[in-house]
Amino acid sequence: MSTFSQRLSSMRQGLKDQVTKFKNKDFMDAVVAGCAIVAAADGKIDASEKQKMVGYINHNEELKVFEMAKVIERFNYFTNQFDFDHLIGKAEAMKPILKFKDKPDVARVVVSVCCAIGAADGDFDELEKNVVREICRAVNLPAGDFGL
Repeated sequence: MSTFSQRLSSMRQGLKDQVTKFKNKDFMDAVVAGCAIVAAADGKIDASEKQKMVGYINHNEELKVFEMAKVIERFNYFTNQFDFDHLIGKAEAMKPILKFKDKPDVARVVVSVCCAIGAADGDFDELEKNVVREICRAVNLPAGDFGL
């Protein structure tokens, strides 16, 4: 009977790990999508914005479990949507962010990262601030909390 119990326990832990990974993937997608929205705000995607995003993800406890190749793949996916059509790109990138509309603690981290990405090139301009304000409105966070 102990072998069965061990297998059951192992299966439960595996399921828990998968659920945790799924949640982290959603969070990663929201962060990367937010970065893409900010990077595309001024019509060009600056290399320093991408580098800042990569640096943040490499040092974030929840996100560093992901392969950087996957993070870059998702970033490229979202930015390519902007290349196709700006409005469609923005709508697609907002989808993963909106998953956290009712989780303000997670949404706050996403917005904070967006602010850092906006300032990555040394100039957090009004276009970038405006898209972060839009993200704040979409997830019901006061933009003033982020100095916007």
